[in-house]
Amino acid sequence: MSSVLNRFLKYVSYDTQSKEGQDTVPSTDKQWELAKELAAELRAMNASDVTVSDNCYVYATIPATTDKKIPVLGFVAHMDTAPAYSGTGVKPQIVKNYDGKDIVLNQTTGLTMSPESFPDLLKYQGHDLVTTDGTTLLGADDKAGVAEIMTMAEYLLSHPEIPHGTIKIGFTPDEEVGKGADFFDVEGFGAEVAYTVDGGGLGELEFENFNAANVKITIQGSSIHPGSSKGRMKNSLLIAMELQAMLPTFENPMYTEGYEGFFHLDSMEGTVEEAHMDYIIRDHDKDKFLKKKELMEQVVGFLNHKYGEGTVILDSVDAYYNMKEKIEPFMYLIDIARASMEEIGVEPIVTPIRGGTDGARLSYQGLPCPNLCTGGYNFHGKFEFIPVSSMEKVVELLLKIVDKFTTYEF
Repeated sequence: MSSVLNRFLKYVSYDTQSKEGQDTVPSTDKQWELAKELAAELRAMNASDVTVSDNCYVYATIPATTDKKIPVLGFVAHMDTAPAYSGTGVKPQIVKNYDGKDIVLNQTTGLTMSPESFPDLLKYQGHDLVTTDGTTLLGADDKAGVAEIMTMAEYLLSHPEIPHGTIKIGFTPDEEVGKGADFFDVEGFGAEVAYTVDGGGLGELEFENFNAANVKITIQGSSIHPGSSKGRMKNSLLIAMELQAMLPTFENPMYTEGYEGFFHLDSMEGTVEEAHMDYIIRDHDKDKFLKKKELMEQVVGFLNHKYGEGTVILDSVDAYYNMKEKIEPFMYLIDIARASMEEIGVEPIVTPIRGGTDGARLSYQGLPCPNLCTGGYNFHGKFEFIPVSSMEKVVELLLKIVDKFTTYEF
């Protein structure tokens, strides 16, 4: 069993699911267990400056082995898994020498993963795959990234004859609930530039992401007995439906791809008296993003004019912005990553992220931080899988990037 696979299987055994709506970081105490384990492993490798912060961030240093002036390089991944699907009791399965047919994930329920529904499977015929047992997510997002960084670190620390500059390692909690960068100590971390290892299929290289806002809508209705409600009832559920109907039908995640933005109704609950709606607004283009937020405000204004001021209350908070403008002055990061992929036989796939990463926020906090692939697919659900060969290739990629930083003429 390869060292990166062995690490990955160990890390996914830790339940590190984060939780929405918490005031603390980390949002769940169970994330501490993996943080402490990673710190212990880093110390055993003889990494320097290993610390676990008061908010569950793990930091470490791989000291330079050359006197050459090289920018201090960081690698970052997150320890938590998504609240969207259970991360408790993950039971990974290894499919040896995948034959290109349906994979039975769970014998009891008969759940299968088919290449007809998930055609990316067909790229990995003859490869070993790690899948779920159909009852939980796998946790490759982002424990694959953690395992790959840790495997790289062990290799470099056990081979001091390899010349490289100072390398910083950071593992964050709560990325999946948008708080992964909240207490990241950029200054103390000490890297001048970094990569997050938090992407998907092998070859993905990303330095563009959505501009993002989280919107909470509260609708105040008036509940009256339906037998005597004419002219008096104000049904907050119907107003919620009216609000949704006023947004562009095709600017919806199920109809968009690539650079296309959207309004996404993430949750809705309520009664006649009061209803609540949670939206996320996303767009790569800053002007289009601002126009989407403006449209939401116009819809709310119209409904308040129609039903009375204070009927619909909008609370909007920007979550993160497109990191592109912060990466463009440091495009050597992309050039080095692209060249490294090509040299190890991986085709670079430069694509916009239809979401965000810790790297997006860190880029705005002074640490330019594009995103590298982990090799995984179908994150946040029971159909997650990752090829073992892809994890091994990402470790090779990280080592090649370190090598290229050593020889690059800055």
